[in-house]
Amino acid sequence: MTTILVVVAGVAVAVAAFGFVSWRDRSRSVGDEDRTASHDAEARHQRYEGQRHAAQDHTVHRDQLGNW
Repeated sequence: MTTILVVVAGVAVAVAAFGFVSWRDRSRSVGDEDRTASHDAEARHQRYEGQRHAAQDHTVHRDQLGNW
């Protein structure tokens, strides 16, 4: 009988934890406008990193060639 009570209590705790996490994450859902802004920010970041990488790459080649 004690084993059954322990198992039932464990299942109840697991269900309560799952319910709480589901309830909490539902309020964190991202709207379409936020998702679009996030994609735009990521695209800007990617362009910046690409330009920065290209500028650094040019600097490295310039130093290696010694022509500049």
